[in-house]
Amino acid sequence: QVQLVESGGGLVQAGESLRLSCTASGRTGRDYSMGWYRQAPGKQREFVALVSSSYTASIADSVKGRFTISRDDAKKIVFLQMNSLQLDDTAVYYCNVVVRWGPVERTYSQEYWGQGTQVTVSS
Repeated sequence: QVQLVESGGGLVQAGESLRLSCTASGRTGRDYSMGWYRQAPGKQREFVALVSSSYTASIADSVKGRFTISRDDAKKIVFLQMNSLQLDDTAVYYCNVVVRWGPVERTYSQEYWGQGTQVTVSS
């Protein structure tokens, strides 16, 4: 089992910055991706950013150039640096970890979610 604890959400004005953190605990092994999704009121949860165990990052087009993702494997933390926040960035942000194991010819995976942290951007 893997537990995820997020922090760093809050209320900011448009144009300001926030940094979200998510700490993983439990059996992650060595091959696990860490990422962020968000869900705005009345909308489906959407992908924001992900960083693989080989440190390859993927960023959604809607936040590219404003958000960056990074991870600290020694502490099992993933960060989401959010700059130039806009009104439509308002959402609950969820940490996501996917743990993988097994041989190359048959890889298993297990997905975990945090409880979510609220980010509210005001004008």
